[in-house]
Amino acid sequence: MVEPVTVVAFPGVQSLDVTGPWEVLAGANRYRAARGEPPGYELRLVGTAAEVATESGLVLVAGPLGAPVGAGTLVVPGGTAAADRAAHPDLVDWLRACRPARLLSICSGAFLCARAGLLTGHRVATHWSLSRELDRRFADVVVDRDALYVRDGPVWTSGGVTAGIDLALAVVALDHGPRVAQEIARWLVMFLHRPGNQGQFSGPVWLERAREQRVAAAQRIIDAEPAAAHRVDELAARAAMSPRHFQRLFARETGLSVGRYVTELRLEVAKRLLAQSDLTLDAVAARSGLGSAESLRRVFGDRLDTTPGAYRARFSTR
Repeated sequence: MVEPVTVVAFPGVQSLDVTGPWEVLAGANRYRAARGEPPGYELRLVGTAAEVATESGLVLVAGPLGAPVGAGTLVVPGGTAAADRAAHPDLVDWLRACRPARLLSICSGAFLCARAGLLTGHRVATHWSLSRELDRRFADVVVDRDALYVRDGPVWTSGGVTAGIDLALAVVALDHGPRVAQEIARWLVMFLHRPGNQGQFSGPVWLERAREQRVAAAQRIIDAEPAAAHRVDELAARAAMSPRHFQRLFARETGLSVGRYVTELRLEVAKRLLAQSDLTLDAVAARSGLGSAESLRRVFGDRLDTTPGAYRARFSTR
């Protein structure tokens, strides 16, 4: 069954808040079409005007708002003035009358949704620079200041700008499975699952994300602290499973053993540190969990057929 998706546009909207989630959902349609399957989403863009100028000057052509959304998915992006107390009153009135089956709020779009009463009683995310303001103004909303995105029942909210893409990937993974979301992430050349704050690292797009909740929770534990020991018996205990059953389930869900998953993640962390910092090789090895400079060199040689020094010389962003 095709899911109707209504994306809202208004003057000063952040263009990536609109086009990011749109491209992910459209990517799911392309994935299904390539396999002879019907589209998963029926996308339509509606706006407060026929031509809507985004905050960067890009002009979007939109259909009329029409009747309030009473089914399907409603996507509310953010943008310039979205957080202002009196911004876009007509749009807020329209949103107040909407009853979507699922709400996706992107970035500062949370302010429009909160004013419309669509976030009451829900845990939500918004752009990091506006989280305190959202928390202060709306006592009926629980703000998660660190989250990349939050799903609370039928209400999904994201952090700033590109986090809307992460949210949309999570929606596709729920609707059509992790493999579809994974392929879209590859097309977009991005991570399927990013961390919720700067102190965390996520696995690369080719690390399978588990659908089984206990294994997914274990992945999040590993992703959050790549350098930790991550003993199988301890992870299994936290998942309330025997080590043997946990390992079988983890491998079935991710396609990797726990040890291989940890090594792949640590390699990705080391690559980031080499590219984005001037840390010594020993420091990179320690922070990524690969131990010593010697073990770092060995892993790079085995997995990438190069050395950490050569990798840094080629990919450093500093």
